[in-house]
Amino acid sequence: MKGVWYKKKWVVVLLHAAAWILLFSLPYLLRPTPQNEQSASSKPAHSMYFSLFMNLSWIIIFYLNALFLIPTLVYKKKNWLYAFAALLIFSWQIVQTRILFYLFMNEAEYKLRTHLFFTFFIFLFILAASTAFRTIKDRMENERIIKEKERLAKEKENEQLKTELSFLRSQVSPHFMFNVLNNMVALARKKSDILEPSLIKLSSLLRYMLYETDEEKVLLEKEIDYLRSYIDLQMQRFGSKVKVNVSMEDFDKSYFIEPMLLIPFVENAFKHGTGLIQNAEISVELKAQNNLLQFVVTNQHDNNSQETKDKTSGIGLQNVRRRLNLLYKNNYGLLISDKDNKFVVSLQLNLH
Repeated sequence: MKGVWYKKKWVVVLLHAAAWILLFSLPYLLRPTPQNEQSASSKPAHSMYFSLFMNLSWIIIFYLNALFLIPTLVYKKKNWLYAFAALLIFSWQIVQTRILFYLFMNEAEYKLRTHLFFTFFIFLFILAASTAFRTIKDRMENERIIKEKERLAKEKENEQLKTELSFLRSQVSPHFMFNVLNNMVALARKKSDILEPSLIKLSSLLRYMLYETDEEKVLLEKEIDYLRSYIDLQMQRFGSKVKVNVSMEDFDKSYFIEPMLLIPFVENAFKHGTGLIQNAEISVELKAQNNLLQFVVTNQHDNNSQETKDKTSGIGLQNVRRRLNLLYKNNYGLLISDKDNKFVVSLQLNLH
């Protein structure tokens, strides 16, 4: 992650340096305290140089293995070549130890077997530590890359969902306007006195569509007001030709809902439950208590009627079903039945 202090290069270098200093200081920190200062200071300076050069060589081997041998040989399944390279490095370390011993420890006796045994175990420790360091580092990097890809994929998915939801909402408004304007045309042809109040009612609906539906959620109360206004417009149009039963009183006013989610069901009922149907009747019921919304729309229809479908037929129900899948996923139930010339849509919605 960018900007994290402990991942800055200078901090990483400082931490590595501190780790090496601590590691190579341990033999001096853990050794028994000398009896007197004279014995503590009696160690020749050239032995310090010997230790310094040996420690530097171990550091070089550590990073050579971690930064070059592991990624170029082990990760590419060149295990025999890696073993050969390790053998060469170990052999050079033995030769180097002898050279440094000759340069700085010429007063001491060089024992090949002792130095071979001692160097071998330090070499194995450095290789193991270096390999573990590289493995952990790469695993953390892979996890970071995977998380970053998941984050980008999630962001892309969210953007796609937002785009699709915006498109679906944009479909609802023209579809609704198409139906309502047809109502206005019918009233104008009849030169009805209710045309003017109908236009006023329509203006309130347009205000809701323009200023409220940009939000992700709206108060359920506002959505219900919108439904009532739409139903009032339809009742003004059909008058006594269609009996409309509305029950939307039993709900908690603190609930929120996706805007314009319920209107397609009511639109569908008026579109297919009127016309040439005798004794047409539409029922709209809504309850919302205990975080559960129950919405039922019922309309009569004639199975034998040869209804001419326009290009907008079916857009509303397909639209709302897709939006339910995107927004509520497993938190809703939608049942649609068509029996005995009655079309019933029943929606149960978890409002959490």
